[in-house]
Amino acid sequence: MNHISRGKINTSATLACLAALLCWSVGPIFIKYLTGHLDLWTQNLLRYLSACLFWLPFLLWSVHNRRLDKSVWRRAILPASANVILQSLWAGAFYYLDPAFMNLIVKSSVIWIAGFSLIFFIEERGLVKSGRFWLGLILSMTGVVGVLISKEDFGSERTMTGVFIALGAAFFWGLYTVLIRIAFRNIDSRAGFGVISIYTVAGLAILAVLFGDIGQSARMPAWPWACVVISGIVSIALSHVLYYAAMRRIGATIPSLVLLATPFTVLALSHVVFAESLNTPQLAFGLILLAGAALAIWSQQHLR
Repeated sequence: MNHISRGKINTSATLACLAALLCWSVGPIFIKYLTGHLDLWTQNLLRYLSACLFWLPFLLWSVHNRRLDKSVWRRAILPASANVILQSLWAGAFYYLDPAFMNLIVKSSVIWIAGFSLIFFIEERGLVKSGRFWLGLILSMTGVVGVLISKEDFGSERTMTGVFIALGAAFFWGLYTVLIRIAFRNIDSRAGFGVISIYTVAGLAILAVLFGDIGQSARMPAWPWACVVISGIVSIALSHVLYYAAMRRIGATIPSLVLLATPFTVLALSHVVFAESLNTPQLAFGLILLAGAALAIWSQQHLR
């Protein structure tokens, strides 16, 4: 990691954090909009294909100049498998839930990330002795439960289906995150993501052929097609690289904390586009959830 300057703001890292926040905020809006034009399997395939094609030239350049570690193709298999399931669940939840509510639920992934990290990373097992860490997890779980039961139509079949899908996405986001850390510790994130995207597109293509209606895309107007391409490049291809660029400059804690604002930036956009709003108890429990996640993230910087 690059040397971190003390006593002044790292401008490039700050801009990268804010840009990643913006990229991940517009993604759910596009996905929700596209639910009226494409089934989730076809939408998933087309959006990820756009991201894959965006980074493909860099991946080919890395291969041509022998800058790509050949082991990346083997290392990427497990993370990509988890990512196929994650992307399917992530997109699927928007067919049942509104964007901001969905994002709040998925922030419970911090619980799974913490659990998997304690299992797989010896250097993080010191968190077991951190009161701040355990308080963060308790607040996160309390916030998730509160957000769910405060929803007016909680208990309806449609909402419960979306909630279970979103909770599944949170689990696989945690698993995917940890598998990425294991597989790509010493590999360029752009090349690693390029390989991941190829495997993911292959998996999503199989699912789209089996369960989707790819022919829908041929009948789709120009603007939805533009939304597919823009969302794939912005909220998948660019967001990951911006996030990793920020982490290389200022570490993982601050970028992770900045991205906790995502549910509220999504809510602001969703309120304008879809007239979505959260009631007062949901907002209160949402803040508890994010405060707990912030504590859990913050506790990691005190590890030896």
